[in-house]
Amino acid sequence: MDKAFWHERWQSREIGFHQQHIHEQLLRFWPKLGLPQASTVFVPLAGKSRDMVWLATQGHRVIGVELSDMAVREFFQEGGQVPNRSSSGGFEVSSAGPFEIYCGDFFEMTPDVVKDAVAVYDRAALIALPPDMRVRYAETLARIIPREAIIFLIAIEYPEGEITGPPFSVSPDEVRRLFGAAFEIDVLEARDGLAGSQNLKKRGVTRLVETAYLLRRRS
Repeated sequence: MDKAFWHERWQSREIGFHQQHIHEQLLRFWPKLGLPQASTVFVPLAGKSRDMVWLATQGHRVIGVELSDMAVREFFQEGGQVPNRSSSGGFEVSSAGPFEIYCGDFFEMTPDVVKDAVAVYDRAALIALPPDMRVRYAETLARIIPREAIIFLIAIEYPEGEITGPPFSVSPDEVRRLFGAAFEIDVLEARDGLAGSQNLKKRGVTRLVETAYLLRRRS
């Protein structure tokens, strides 16, 4: 899976992963995290997620990274904003209000960009990647975010072989393998997610477990 794959998905509008509504587990659990007002949240593989808008309404500054320039442009257009655009370290950066979206390759992100982040919100990043890239993703994320930053992760699990990802099925055991050496992992909720995933039902998924995790760096 290369960069051209994702550019083609956006060009052909194969973006079933994009949700118009705010994710229910974000709404339920995020306010309980007790994060400071005006703190920074990092959203990897951000797409044009409306979840970023909700995070901003909670008082957060949002830093995202997204490969598709189309997704970045649509995010601001749909929010009625005209961003300032600049270049930084090989990324094109679009900024408006509380949002700063880096257009480019997540794997080229450096710690200085997210040095103020107190949390990471990952709803559709880990599950968008095939197995070998998930390992690299977890290693990169652990390397670039501040030591005290938490990770709020949502992953899905469905019967093996029912569809060809993305999104990919990522089990609790795999989350522990990927992140357990560096992070304490708490399961906040595991729920039936099939009713809210019409796109995956149409593709042939018969069972879907959606799990919200909270990761905190090991001392």
